[in-house]
Amino acid sequence: MAECEMYGVFIKQIHDELEKQINNQLRSEDLTMAQVGTLVILNRTSESRMPLKELERKLHVAQSTALGIVSRLERKGLVECFGDPADRRVKMVQITDNGIHCCHMAVRHVKMAEEHLLAGLADEERAVFYTLLLKLCKSFDR
Repeated sequence: MAECEMYGVFIKQIHDELEKQINNQLRSEDLTMAQVGTLVILNRTSESRMPLKELERKLHVAQSTALGIVSRLERKGLVECFGDPADRRVKMVQITDNGIHCCHMAVRHVKMAEEHLLAGLADEERAVFYTLLLKLCKSFDR
């Protein structure tokens, strides 16, 4: 086994570099990586909407953080917020048509940044890396 006792340091460096590249790509669109992540989550749901509480959970952030992200997206016209008709206490968040368009554009920027990050890996190495990332992410849900 390789002598590497501080995996977290490398994971953090990779995250920071990717986030920097993505945020630089998205700056011209006045978006952040966190905002794009929110749009992607909403766009992947069957009705393009979900309760704010569920969005918090999927983003792995506190309620105040999720609310801040959603508020900024709402001001930009990329999401709408409304009370759940079945339970007015539940705040629903729905992606708008403009948000869907913006999401597709932003995903292209993210893929470009990811491609730049992975440029030094061969196809087989990328496949192994992806498999390991999936395995780690699935362990979070336990």
